[in-house]
Amino acid sequence: MKIISLIHEVFSRKTSIDLVLLLTASAIVFFGLITMNAFTGENIFFEKQIISFIVALCTFFIATRVDTDMLNRTNVLVGLFIAMSAILIILLGVGHTAKGAQSWFKVGLFAFQPADAMKLLLILILAKYFSRRHVEIANFRHILISGAYAFIPFVLVLLQPDFGSAMIIFLIWFGMILVSGVSKKHLAFVFLVGAIVFAGLWVEVFKPYQKARIMTFIHPLSDIHDTGYNAYQSTIAVGSGQITGKGVGYGTQSRLRFLPEYQTDFIFSAFAEEWGLVGVLILFGLFILLVGRILMLAVVGATNFEMLYGVGVSVFIIAHFFVNIGMTIGLLPVTGVTVPFMSFGGSHLLIEFTALGLLVSMQKTARPAHPSALSHEFLGA
Repeated sequence: MKIISLIHEVFSRKTSIDLVLLLTASAIVFFGLITMNAFTGENIFFEKQIISFIVALCTFFIATRVDTDMLNRTNVLVGLFIAMSAILIILLGVGHTAKGAQSWFKVGLFAFQPADAMKLLLILILAKYFSRRHVEIANFRHILISGAYAFIPFVLVLLQPDFGSAMIIFLIWFGMILVSGVSKKHLAFVFLVGAIVFAGLWVEVFKPYQKARIMTFIHPLSDIHDTGYNAYQSTIAVGSGQITGKGVGYGTQSRLRFLPEYQTDFIFSAFAEEWGLVGVLILFGLFILLVGRILMLAVVGATNFEMLYGVGVSVFIIAHFFVNIGMTIGLLPVTGVTVPFMSFGGSHLLIEFTALGLLVSMQKTARPAHPSALSHEFLGA
């Protein structure tokens, strides 16, 4: 009875949760669970993901009660950033290696990927940095300083090597800097320099075999018998779903194990094969609803910090989703990027629900500034 009363209290308090966020994210988790459960008698992925989902829900409710004013302090964020960077360095020496990347700390049957936590921390740091410097944001040094915050974890994650997470870290920085108000000319100059440096390396430094590896990585379907095999099987699975799909549990590409990593990297392909275009449209609709709700909460944030945090979380989810989709249909390299809330894995699920919980908490604890100060606080003021 006490448990029932507690659950009733939590759900009855209007400020405790955002039902649209929670139910939409949970629905995506549900689709992932169905896909995992369809292909193996032991259901080990399904069972472990159920446990991860329960833990993630607990972190969501805990995060909704966090005083996010604490996360808006420079000393707190910088301290966490240094600590997390140190953890990533330690990971290079003692981390668990799987699928060619030394990216996990493993304890028994469970593993945690610190790169996921670093993505959330980077969103908080960039939101803090840009929110206090919007008046002088056109200064070129803000591109360099914010870029340094992203560059450190980018390099540490790339050394694992985990190109997928490194790509997401870059996209988080790029997405947030686009809406921060920095000079687009300065940003274009940075990318132009990067393109010139890469072109110089391509012409003068890279050997023929290195160029071949890069081209195969960029266009995986160019070698379907070797490095492009996974991407090729994935495109077959997606296409074979047609309009209504083959039915839950009847996906031949995944059931017969032609499609690798159906529970993680290629879960979208397995889902599309079984649910078809109809299911894919439903899934896209859920993600549109989720991101739309996040942006809606971000817009009503009391200051730029809450607004930029919501934008960062949106970029995080969108980047993961579309990079994975591009990977599964052969348009982007196979990088191991997961589908948010849907792919198997406890660490990314934990961080994603924590991110949503903090967003909800910001709506409760944010204290609007004095009107005279607030008029200069919002983007574009």
